[in-house]
Amino acid sequence: MKMKLNRPFAALVVALIGFVGFTSCSDDFPSNVESDKFADLKAIRIVNAGASGTEVVEGTIDENKKTISFPRLDTLTNFAELKFEVETSDGSHLEKDVYNVPYASGDEKKEIFLKILNEPRFKEYMAVIRFKVPVYGADFSKPAVFDYSSNPAGNPVYAGFGGQATRGTGFDGKHVLIVSRGATSIHLLAVEDLKANRIAPINLDKTGVTGGTFTHNMGAQINGHTYVANLSTSAASPLKIYHWATPTSQPEVIANINVGSIAGSGTRHGDNFSMNLDADGNGYAFFISMGVQVMRVKIENYNKVTETISFDTRTTYGQWSAYNRIVGTDNYLVTGHDKPIAVMNNAGGVAYTMAAGSIPVHSGDPRVINFNGKRYLLVVTVPRAAGTAPDGVLRLYDISSGANIVDALTAFEQGDKKEVYSFTISADPNSAPGTQSGYHVVKDADGKDQKLMVYGATTDAGFTIVEFPVNVAVD
Repeated sequence: MKMKLNRPFAALVVALIGFVGFTSCSDDFPSNVESDKFADLKAIRIVNAGASGTEVVEGTIDENKKTISFPRLDTLTNFAELKFEVETSDGSHLEKDVYNVPYASGDEKKEIFLKILNEPRFKEYMAVIRFKVPVYGADFSKPAVFDYSSNPAGNPVYAGFGGQATRGTGFDGKHVLIVSRGATSIHLLAVEDLKANRIAPINLDKTGVTGGTFTHNMGAQINGHTYVANLSTSAASPLKIYHWATPTSQPEVIANINVGSIAGSGTRHGDNFSMNLDADGNGYAFFISMGVQVMRVKIENYNKVTETISFDTRTTYGQWSAYNRIVGTDNYLVTGHDKPIAVMNNAGGVAYTMAAGSIPVHSGDPRVINFNGKRYLLVVTVPRAAGTAPDGVLRLYDISSGANIVDALTAFEQGDKKEVYSFTISADPNSAPGTQSGYHVVKDADGKDQKLMVYGATTDAGFTIVEFPVNVAVD
């Protein structure tokens, strides 16, 4: 039944609707303020640089990006009272002439915001103040990306990543390891080929690769050695680790574990696989179960298993988790797809746990990288479910402050927690997102760090390699 309105009331309703519509549009689309006043920055300089306070340093303005860059400044400059002179459009001026730019030993640069005013108009510029100090680390402004992920900027997703067939991958700077349940099976890709956009799979010998729920599921590539683990989903299913010493070697079974014989080991292993070997091939492999149980396998000389035990963690990390050693220490970074990163020893003892909100809580496979005097945290967010975006993103954070990893993460969490580089591998959720990271440091002829290579991969999204040059002072 329709309601019939009398004419005066109907007119009032129409008027009210019009008023609401008018005010709504006014809120959504504010009217332009007409003015003949402009706030243009034409030139800028610092006029009290150096120990004497008399040096003049010209700035370079990028009007499109609204940024200002300066040559590096002597650290004896009075940064508490840094004075600027500007040339601007008629009637406009810098909000203030003197700025305090906090400088502390170890700082390479600071960013400040400068505002040009000409009421009612204004413009803001970000000025980068760089200090004349030795520079360290990598130059993240010059990435070379070799992409085979679902990011539309690169090559198509590498074949074999569809249908959740590829859960495990590996990277050692020379090769990418692909462990696929599908037709592409277990193979290597030479990094030099990938840099040249060549796809030339090196198929590995699978003689004797048998047993398990899936005969091959996870992998690791370390110092030219290849490791593959099967998936074991019950105590009756053996857990195996295979080793290839070279791309042309036959595989050897270095671990054939009766899961039921390892006290407290849990029943499902092989959804994740963390290999931690030094240059001599000594270290541990870790398998984190569906619960709190972790199986630890001791390996010597790349292919000798000398101990297998199980221990519990305080937290249930789940299938898409990692247990990665911090090179040169007895500490490990441990996390799952929805748990914050913890610092542990090799038996689950916790020394530190990051806050859940410091970095995306889905940051997986964390690794600490030491490069050219800097320390970085590398992660790849695990794209587990909708609503957890940003997903499938490779990120690098600077965690150089602090004498050890606990000090470093503490200082990082007290800072701005900004990444120094990020690259999206996939923005799509995945119900079985095997996700891996990796890195490699390229040395020059004198053994000095020359390039930093980082790697990220996730199921159905492919992989990417990003290479950064060493940081060099340019002025």
